[in-house]
Amino acid sequence: MTEDQDQHNKADSTPDHTMVDMGYPGSSAVASRGSAADISLFTDTHRAPVSFNGKIKDPMRFREAAAALYAIVSSDYRYVPKDRSAYLAYSRLRRESANLSAWEAQQAYFDWLARNDPTAFLILDPVICVHPDKILLEVFSKDEGAYACLGIGMDAFQTDQAAAFGTTNMDFSRHLYDGIQKIRSHKETSISIGSDALTLQAGDEKVLEKKISLPDSWLRGFLQVQSAATLPHDTIRIAPMDVYNMLRHLRLHKDVKRKRRALRIELVPGAYPRLVLEPWETAIETSQEIFKGRRSKVVRVWGRRRLMLIRRLLPFVDTIDVHLCGSGLPSFWVFKAGDVTLTLGLTGFTSANWSRALGFDLLLPRKVEATQDLEAVLAHLETVWLDSFSAISTATGLSGATLLKTLQLGCQQGAVMYDIAADVYRLRPLLGHTIALGRLEFRNQHERRAHDLLHRKGAVTIESINRIYGSGIELTGSVRVSEDKREYRPLMLIDDDGQVVNAQCTCTHYRKKGLTKGPCPHLIALRLKHALDALKQMKSGQISRAVTMETRTYFKRRGQQENVCQITLNKERLKIRWGTQGEGMRVSNVHFNTVDEARSAYGDHVARLEQNGYLDATAG
Repeated sequence: MTEDQDQHNKADSTPDHTMVDMGYPGSSAVASRGSAADISLFTDTHRAPVSFNGKIKDPMRFREAAAALYAIVSSDYRYVPKDRSAYLAYSRLRRESANLSAWEAQQAYFDWLARNDPTAFLILDPVICVHPDKILLEVFSKDEGAYACLGIGMDAFQTDQAAAFGTTNMDFSRHLYDGIQKIRSHKETSISIGSDALTLQAGDEKVLEKKISLPDSWLRGFLQVQSAATLPHDTIRIAPMDVYNMLRHLRLHKDVKRKRRALRIELVPGAYPRLVLEPWETAIETSQEIFKGRRSKVVRVWGRRRLMLIRRLLPFVDTIDVHLCGSGLPSFWVFKAGDVTLTLGLTGFTSANWSRALGFDLLLPRKVEATQDLEAVLAHLETVWLDSFSAISTATGLSGATLLKTLQLGCQQGAVMYDIAADVYRLRPLLGHTIALGRLEFRNQHERRAHDLLHRKGAVTIESINRIYGSGIELTGSVRVSEDKREYRPLMLIDDDGQVVNAQCTCTHYRKKGLTKGPCPHLIALRLKHALDALKQMKSGQISRAVTMETRTYFKRRGQQENVCQITLNKERLKIRWGTQGEGMRVSNVHFNTVDEARSAYGDHVARLEQNGYLDATAG
């Protein structure tokens, strides 16, 4: 049996999903009674009991925040071709359940999904935490593109009962959403959370059962994106009107095919951040707070249209903090509206964009077993529920990079969450049972093999890096596999947005299936090697003597125009393109006798551009 066949058999025998069983003693809903309204949020009976009861001081703010949360958890921006088979099957179900009560019809719908279309029911009911300082609800979109955490401070409630702290899941359906939309400011609104919440179905003791099949990719994405909040980041503060102006432009202009569609954030110390919408190059000057960083930089983030999901909450927002991890990496938008805080994490990629996701993986620890350091952190949080980085360091004796890595590991394993809005770590077990972390270490067997090849000395090399103006970076590599006694030649073209637009390989997997079943291990290994080299260079902050091929892009804004300069080092050659963005570029080619002379000229040109106020806009 060859190695390919052996890996294929392992992939077939390994489950790629996690089953989650949930039981609710009632269906969450809103009941109106005269001048009052009661919100009943039923929690999972399979988990430790959690309870809270109180009156909401500002029902309208709560209503709009809950509407934004529901929009995020139900969002799916993936392309879906028209298919009427699912609609016809659903119509048949509606006819069969026409004479059932609302409770029975809802249970019949969940049962039908489990039997006939399990992949359509992938949304995990919100994870709800009742902690001493606030109530938090966490969700993750179906397409793995957005993470959200809604935090409601205890000062937002009037309560005369003690709460039972903990973490569980809550029933969150369209029926509850429709009920929340009927909340009005003149009605006294109460909220009840727990398995013994106010029962709205009198005399009905049935349990609403849900069986959810969570794909490992979805679960892994949830854990990784939340863990990404712990990465080093730049923070800027912008006004709600700045986001409104951006959303207004996006609403009036549709995206242009095969054109850039990132949100470019230009940061200059002592100046207000600037939001630039590609490809129109529309610049929005923010007005809340100047950037307090030490050096100028440009950060490109994706997923900008997902900000439309919070448009209903925007009128209540006082300030917006944006935490930027880097170009192509997740960004976190914290909308602060009094006692209500909504944190929206934009991943910048979905499961379809495997290329950018691989580069992101390299920034996070990759361990699946618990460590003594993590056990010490969890033991401390079990007594206090939440704590700051410095307080955890004092309590556990861990500090610096060791503690940060431990906390990142806890987030990735679903035991801890980082509340970036409050800058504290919280005890939050994601599921009611142990997560099979071994399956989440890699997305699939091909990625596992690629990491194995990457760790072999000399097995993966990059033969050439060719910067194609207007297209991206063309990588040509060599992957030696000792088991196969062969050398494979992967090749890929990565555009400026980090998307692989063309990929080829000489292996059997690619010849038979192309990219229809995902990239082969050799393409993944090549992309990982390139991302790893870029990460090492970024950490060094200097042009290493080992660098023989590199491209950097700089620009300087003059009003609504941008002067662009792109410098490419290719061994003994130096190519310089410059001009005005959107117009024809002038090109200069210089040949040197040695690589050292070309590298020296390259470094001098980069230094002059930075001294003249040009910003580094090199795609991450």
